[in-house]
Amino acid sequence: MPAGLCTRSSLCRSKKKRFCTQDKEYVGFATLPNQVHRKSVKKGFDFTLMVAGESGLGKSTLVNSLFLTDLYKDRKLLNAEERITQTVEITKHTVDIEEKGVKLKLTIVDTPGFGDAVNNTECWKSVADYIDQQFEQYFRDESGLNRKNIQDNRVHCCLYFISPFGHGLRPLDVEFMKALHEKVNIVPVLAKADTLTPSEVKKKKIKIREEIEQYGIKIYQFPDCDSDEDEEFKQQDLELKESIPFAVIGSNTVVEAKGKRVRGRLYPWGIVEVENPAHCDFVKLRNMLVRTHMQDLKDVTRETHYENYRAQCIQSMTKLTRESGTDFPIPVVPGVAETETEKLIREKDEEVRHADYELESHRDHDHESAHNFDHHEHSDPHPSPERHLDQKGDEAL
Repeated sequence: MPAGLCTRSSLCRSKKKRFCTQDKEYVGFATLPNQVHRKSVKKGFDFTLMVAGESGLGKSTLVNSLFLTDLYKDRKLLNAEERITQTVEITKHTVDIEEKGVKLKLTIVDTPGFGDAVNNTECWKSVADYIDQQFEQYFRDESGLNRKNIQDNRVHCCLYFISPFGHGLRPLDVEFMKALHEKVNIVPVLAKADTLTPSEVKKKKIKIREEIEQYGIKIYQFPDCDSDEDEEFKQQDLELKESIPFAVIGSNTVVEAKGKRVRGRLYPWGIVEVENPAHCDFVKLRNMLVRTHMQDLKDVTRETHYENYRAQCIQSMTKLTRESGTDFPIPVVPGVAETETEKLIREKDEEVRHADYELESHRDHDHESAHNFDHHEHSDPHPSPERHLDQKGDEAL
């Protein structure tokens, strides 16, 4: 065999061997994150944010500042007399936002009228009921026939606005957070921080954190950093934890400061810049909500708050089934409309259950009649003349 041919065949064999080795080493499942990313981007994301707190603390302005939208175009401002008689309402604003090809369906749940009445006893109840209703609706959809297109309206985060005019938490603040901390991720926010000096902000933050711990309020806990995270991320996470409650300023007005146009508030003594970390925690709150912890807020809602509700639901339904003997898994909830399919299934289930009951009753009746007849045959001391003649005829045969 010529030397050149031998060399070429050896080279081909070595290439084939190297290709096979590479093919064995690389299966391809390393592309799974890319597949999930493409699918998620195509489907889009949803996030539901609740804002709660008394009127005049800048909730609407902050929400518009956070997401650069105007969600409150048609809002009607009430006067003092109207606010006194107003009850707590729940209003929803939904907006579709797109950024670099990523779609986000943002739902803002507002609570106008909260804390505005003279008597605010249990004014948090309608808020708690709303959160439970969203859990209930999701549970019904999840247990229904069409599970592909479930709409998630569960509240993923609640920004609770604390007034800067006070010495810490008010009784209403404590009552609200204690009533809802098992149902939703609560993130406390110190509103209108531009009314306080930096030293006052620092003291008030320490005071509020102490009172939160004292009253046993479970606010949203930032997850601990993994050991392989870089130092910059760990530092950011530490700063976020120390920033609770976030001292924020909201503004949709663009002003000029040092030759630059920025969003802020113009005062006689200077300009407060909303996005300046030295002036307030607005940037930290936005980064936490959108850039770093949005998915974790959704995960905690799904894995902790919703699972707790689901477990309680299943326990109560099991107890109800044992007591009433019904087999239908989902109870009728007042205020939640049934679909035609669910209504039909429920009616058919009741018909079958009624038929089973009737059949069981007939069986019991027939069994009891047969038992009484047999007992009469064996224990009758005075047989009838007909039976006596029949017995004689049998004997003669």
